[in-house]
Parts: sequence; structure tokens; C-alpha cells
Amino acid sequence: MQLNTMIARQIVERTMKIIGHSVNVMDERGLIIGSGDPSRLHQRHEGALLTLAENRIVEIDEATSNSLKGVKPGINLPVMFNNKAIGVVGISGLPDQVRNYGELVKMTAELIVEQAAFISQMQWDKRHREELVLQLINESELNNQQLLSIARGLDLDLEQPRVAAVVKLLPRDAETLSLEHLQSMVHMLENPERDNLVGISSVSRHEIVVLKPITTEHGEWSQQSEHKKVKKLLKRISDQKSFHVQIAYGGYFPSLKGLSRSYQTASATLAAGQHQGSVLFYENHTLPVLLSAMPDNDWRTRQLHEPMLALIKNDTRGTLTKTLIAFFDQNCDLVQTCESLHIHRNTLRYRLQQINQATSLNINQLEGKTLLYLSFLKWQQNT
Repeated sequence: MQLNTMIARQIVERTMKIIGHSVNVMDERGLIIGSGDPSRLHQRHEGALLTLAENRIVEIDEATSNSLKGVKPGINLPVMFNNKAIGVVGISGLPDQVRNYGELVKMTAELIVEQAAFISQMQWDKRHREELVLQLINESELNNQQLLSIARGLDLDLEQPRVAAVVKLLPRDAETLSLEHLQSMVHMLENPERDNLVGISSVSRHEIVVLKPITTEHGEWSQQSEHKKVKKLLKRISDQKSFHVQIAYGGYFPSLKGLSRSYQTASATLAAGQHQGSVLFYENHTLPVLLSAMPDNDWRTRQLHEPMLALIKNDTRGTLTKTLIAFFDQNCDLVQTCESLHIHRNTLRYRLQQINQATSLNINQLEGKTLLYLSFLKWQQNT
């Protein structure tokens, strides 16, 4: 830790408010880097050099000050950090008048230094945590041992199973998202402490990547516990007046290298489910995610669109489309579909026959039902 002009300025401002005497701060070279008398800045203080050399309090009276360069009467005390003198704090005035303030000013200076060191360490940790997140999700060239070594240096447990989640900030009304909003969201994801690894996405400045620790049973991840956590998070976010969020969870893939795949599935889920709710799980949107990878101008994509386009063209009142949506929502269960639509079973069968005729697919056969479902998913992505 080194003294700099910003820390020196804080020491001078805080201590002078208390004692009413001019205070100087000298670095490890004896240069004045902070002073109540700006004309003394950048001068070498021989009293500070003596204090540093002998690591002791040096009092300078008027007679002594005349024999030293850049020195006025006063008292100089070493500023310690980790049992090492990193600079000097001096109080201008006759030693008998300022001696009683010495330990107070020294203690204040050292507290400011410790606080600055703590903040610096936190910022260092945060930067390196974010860098580690990017290394993990972008298929880093580093091997597992190198990644684990970096994590240990940051006091992180990478052997804990994790999944990737992408949090996208969305402005409310016509609000513009700022860095402050992003930092607020990062703070909510990091606190209370749940061992989340959080980083700003390199793809979008409005997206945050979270590598979340999870609990697995027999190698499988249950979403149930995560639903409870995300519900609490959304409640906290609801208090924000400037933004809301959409969160997409990737799949669970064991091993460190699996985190990049988890991130890819989370990112793809977010892109494919933009209008599908606040919380999305890849496992619940696997088919739409896989279909979203097909380019719109590809002949296969156009072929998939045709059954739903034909249905909509022949469904002027929207009844058949509404029925098909309910049918797929109820996992093709006829009884549950009838209950959800409040219609008779024969009515449902009649409508399904009309859907068969409009799409030229037999919904009662596996291939026809599958093709229609894929067409439905593609259509849903574009509406």
C-alpha cells in the first residue's frame, strides 16, 4: 500500500477540521503530497526523511527548522500499514502546542489508509471475479487447474456445482438505463452473500451473468429451490422504479468446462423467450431454443412456418388457433383441454378435425402432431 495524493488530501481535510493546525502528508520519498499550505506541495521534507529512516516521532523546534530544508516547526509521525512505515504525517506549530494532537492525527491517518486499502482490495477482487466469470463462460484456454488456482486466490469454491443465469435489465416506461442501475442490480445479486459469481456481460451492457451455486441430487439439478430464491429476488427488484428484469437459467452441465455451455443455453433461452415471462429455464424451453438457431431465410424455417400460416389464414375468428394453443398447453390431453376451454369433448374433436384440414397435417398421428407443434413454436417466437 502506498500513500497517494487522494488519500493525503483526505487525511489533511479530516484532521484539520479537528485540530485547527496545518497538516502535511509526506510519501515514502519524503515529498509533501498533501498540505494545509498548498505552497508547500511537492517539496522534499527533510524532517519526514529522518522520521522514515529512524521510524520514530521527530519533533522540530524553530532552531532546528532553520537547519533543515523544506521544514517548519512541528511534529512528524510515521504512518504505519502492516507494520511498515509508508509515509509521514506532520503537524505545523511549536512542538509544545501540537504534541497532544500527534497520536490523534496519526491514528486518523492510519484509519484512512486502512479504509483505502480495504476498498482497493475489494475493487481488485471484484475485477478479478468478473474476469474469472468471463474466462469460465467463454471457453477459456486456461486448464482446470489454472482456473481453480485463480479461484482459490479469490477465496472461491469452483468445485461447487453451478449453473449460469443471464439477467437482462429492461427500462420501465421511457426510462434510460444507466451504469447506476446496472450497479444496483449487481449489488442485489451479490447481497446477501450466496456465493454468486457475478460479471457484466461482454455481449450487452444491459445484461449480467451470474454463475449460481446449486444443489444436485444423483447428478441432477432440481429447479424447485431456485424458484423460491428467484421469487424473493423479483420481490426486491419490484421496488425499483426505473427497471425490471428478465432472467434466463441455462442447463446444468457438470465440470468447469460445462459452465460455458450452461451460459450458452441461458443466453439462447433469453433470446428465444423474450415475450415468455420474467423467469425462463432452458429445460422448459429446450425446443424453442433449438429452433431459434435456424435462420429465418432458411428453407427449413419457411417450411416449418407453413402449417401455422395456413391455419391462421383459414381461422378468421381465431377459434382454431385459441384451441390449438390450449391443446398444446395441456400437453395434448383432451380432457384437460376441454376443461380449460369450457367446451364439450365433441366440440374439441370437431375443431381438431378443422385444424387437420387447414394445415394438411394429421394431429392424431405422431409425425403430424410433431410437425404442427414445431410450426406452432416457430410461430409463437415471431408473435
